[in-house]
Amino acid sequence: EVQLVESGGGLVQAGGSLRLSCAATGFSFDDYTIGWFRQAPGKEREGISNICYSDGSTYYLDSVKGRFTISSDNAENTVYLEMNSLKPEDTAVYYCAIRGIYVSGIYLHPDDYGDWGQGTQVTVST
Repeated sequence: EVQLVESGGGLVQAGGSLRLSCAATGFSFDDYTIGWFRQAPGKEREGISNICYSDGSTYYLDSVKGRFTISSDNAENTVYLEMNSLKPEDTAVYYCAIRGIYVSGIYLHPDDYGDWGQGTQVTVST
């Protein structure tokens, strides 16, 4: 059974930083990507970044480029999202998700993924 556990969310002032973690277990893909998503109240879930296991390629939503960095510790099957220069509009529940892939690339649509974590709340105050 695939399990994804997010951690690291919290309350931070605008301009601050947080580091989210996503620990993945129980999967057996030959190649895979893990994506980070977020969902603010009343809004659709949006993909913000994904990282591909085989070549380490990373992809970002334009609005977070230069502020967020995705990375992975493949030995620990853990993916991180370093978030800097946080803005109130970054407030949301952040989720990670995993899917098997054959080709590295951008996978930022929620419908691309079948296995999700429970989410972690990020709140950025003014």
